[in-house]
Amino acid sequence: MEIITILNHVARENTYLLVNDHAIIVIDPGSNGEVILSKIEELDRPVVAILLTHAHYDHIMSLDLVRNRFEHPPVYISDKEADWLYTPEMNLSGLSRHDDMENVVMSPAEETFQYDHLYRLAGFEFSVVQTPGHSWGGVSFIFHSDDFVITGDALFRESIGRTDLPTSNFNDLIVGIRNNLFTLPSHYDVYPGHGWPTTIAHEKNFNPFFQ
Repeated sequence: MEIITILNHVARENTYLLVNDHAIIVIDPGSNGEVILSKIEELDRPVVAILLTHAHYDHIMSLDLVRNRFEHPPVYISDKEADWLYTPEMNLSGLSRHDDMENVVMSPAEETFQYDHLYRLAGFEFSVVQTPGHSWGGVSFIFHSDDFVITGDALFRESIGRTDLPTSNFNDLIVGIRNNLFTLPSHYDVYPGHGWPTTIAHEKNFNPFFQ
């Protein structure tokens, strides 16, 4: 599997394209929609799913652009945040501090995540774990066969997600990371929603929130 990172200009959010011989999975399509579309077209494989770690505006700004261009692949999200896709106040784009941007309103998702389920999509295998705290429906995607996890805005390189936002909770975030991420093998790579990749071992040893 190839992991392609697209850095978006709004909030420097990471969009990930997971690519195998058969298909593409898009994770958190952010603000650089034309760049995302161009890269997918260059890869010349079908998009089989769009997975959302959470529904803050910077992670969903190109959601409808991607789904409309590529034959409407199913969108997956936590049931706790499903209505955030079309509720600007909850996806944060509608807050007064973002008066300089348009409200982000997307179409509803087709699927909500199951947490006791191994997903198999076009040769991809992954499980979904709950890592709330930055937002109350935050999730991470574990690809055990490829030894990596995508953590959204839960776990960053030597940091964690903000917990001063609506539905945030610091204790939930710490517990979710300890129980559902730090229990993974230490060599697993970590691909966060912002910033640089890291590993589970590095975060156990050097993340100041866990010392």
